[in-house]
Amino acid sequence: MEFFCYHRDRPGSSALRDELLEEHWSYMDRYAKELIARGPTLTDDGETATGSVHIVDLPDPAAARAFAFDEPNHQAGVYRDVLLRRWRNVLGRTMWDFPGGRTGGNRYLVIGLGDGQAADLAVPAGRDELIAYGPLLSDDGTAWLGTAALLRAPDRQTARAVLNPDRYADIEVHNWQFGGRS
Repeated sequence: MEFFCYHRDRPGSSALRDELLEEHWSYMDRYAKELIARGPTLTDDGETATGSVHIVDLPDPAAARAFAFDEPNHQAGVYRDVLLRRWRNVLGRTMWDFPGGRTGGNRYLVIGLGDGQAADLAVPAGRDELIAYGPLLSDDGTAWLGTAALLRAPDRQTARAVLNPDRYADIEVHNWQFGGRS
């Protein structure tokens, strides 16, 4: 089962985050085979982390909750909240398989929180710029709750346009970069 996990940083926690960087990476190293994508979201200037995205393939919702809540930054209070949802890997690949590579261009996390009938279930046009894409689902996988995408785009407006705005209660766009050890 695939899961989308977005830890949002608590304001003022960047020093603690920096202090725990090696612990965080070591924790994630234990999930290297299960990770589909990972990386921090950043402020507009790209200098300060605002959260961490992890898309991971785990056996069940209990394993996903353990992954999310046992993470060292979460345990130490770096994060203010966690969005954890079942997810379906519509592209069928990991971020390391993205043809565009780790660098070059602007990268974004786009989260659309669902409002009504399921939307954007098919891969949108411009697939070459998609790094990861799929629906956010309930724990049992039956209810559509939204859509999450990682993509390369020239700007925030272009990134936001990957989702149909009429089908979401809210669409968030965050600067994002490939994570992990370089």
